[in-house]
Amino acid sequence: MVDGVEDEELCTNVVVDGVGDEELCSNPLGRCSVFYYGVGHMLNDITSACWFTYLLVFLTDIGLSPRDAAAVMLAGQIADGFMTIFAGELIDRFGHFKIWHGAGSVLVSVSFSSVFGGCLPCKILGNNSTTLQTIGYSSFAAIFNVGWAATQVSHMSMVNCITRNSTSRVVLASCRNAFTMVANLSLYAVALVVFSVSTVESPTDVENQYRWIAFSSIAIGCCFVSIFHLGTKEPRLKQGVLGKRYVRISWTYWFKKVLYYQVALVYVFTRLVTNVSQALLAFYVINDLRMVQSSKALEITWTGQRLKVFYSLGGILWIFCGAGILFLPRSMSAFMYVLSVAIGIANALMMVTGISMQSVLVGEDLNGCAFVYGSLSFLDKMSCGLALCILESYQTTSSNMLECNALFACFSITRYGLGLIPAVCALAGVAVTCTMKLQTPTLKPLMEPLLV
Repeated sequence: MVDGVEDEELCTNVVVDGVGDEELCSNPLGRCSVFYYGVGHMLNDITSACWFTYLLVFLTDIGLSPRDAAAVMLAGQIADGFMTIFAGELIDRFGHFKIWHGAGSVLVSVSFSSVFGGCLPCKILGNNSTTLQTIGYSSFAAIFNVGWAATQVSHMSMVNCITRNSTSRVVLASCRNAFTMVANLSLYAVALVVFSVSTVESPTDVENQYRWIAFSSIAIGCCFVSIFHLGTKEPRLKQGVLGKRYVRISWTYWFKKVLYYQVALVYVFTRLVTNVSQALLAFYVINDLRMVQSSKALEITWTGQRLKVFYSLGGILWIFCGAGILFLPRSMSAFMYVLSVAIGIANALMMVTGISMQSVLVGEDLNGCAFVYGSLSFLDKMSCGLALCILESYQTTSSNMLECNALFACFSITRYGLGLIPAVCALAGVAVTCTMKLQTPTLKPLMEPLLV
């Protein structure tokens, strides 16, 4: 076997002329190829972590009502959802994964600082009314999510077109998820420093705090996006192997497959678990447990690899975490650090295997892969946006939690949302996973460890 990097180069170039070796395209990828791909979603991951963890906190801290803050997030999620369908359709028609990825990354970088950088329309018009603030933040939230969706769909759908080897496809998803956790930890490290060294006396101070977090996130993410574009070649497997071109697949083809609906349910439940827990964690540790402000940087380490068994393990672990969150009294708030580690492990197990199931669904049907990833992401964005909008609309204010007894769990919308919803979704995801019939491919042995 040729070195993994050379294999990929041959696979992406020679097959265009119809003389590539199908067997060569099934060889495992090398470590460099896996690494270059894995870092390509870092900008999306670090800004997404900031979006779900701090957006609602930021907007309520500067004076917006929970309902208005929820409207801002919902606007972004709706824009994201529809853009995933649009991007998936165009990528399936015209390809050019890296162009879509690069354009989306530029849009994310330009718009994200405005989401956390103050209300630009308010400054231009000299009016700080709540309505104008809501419209202003909603507009930039929508623009940010349009770019985010283009980057996400192009990056995720590349997996099946980079290699035919199913082992390497799972490893690519694992590496991507590993750098998702790196992005999360980077964000929380930056946030910990910012919240620890700066004091807040006015809404302007709050905006400055989150502006620093946003700028730092963009800088870190852009560095890794540059590595991705320099190290990853445009995939060519979609154009055919051994002179064979793939015919574009109709949407209705996927709607006739039972596995499509099973994978869709698993993916949506998984995203609800991770996104709802990420969005409500900061409210939970501050309002319910009365922990210090720097605890808003509390999160998650990871581990995890492959499919049904590991997904079920992650789901079961989340159920126990949900029970702990639901009944944890304020006097035992330090135990939340242990729970956060367990949540991180559960999220990683579910995310890696859930995304890998999408790759199994696509299989050899490369000219419809972007639609699969885009349509499932659409369901994810809409369901998460609606869930968070409803939960935030009924959010209990911090002052109402002061009367709670420190020795007993004080039940609030935040506690129910963080403890029950992810746990129930995890249970539902495990149930659907148990009914799935995933084809077990014949795997080639790995010639070298890919993630070492």
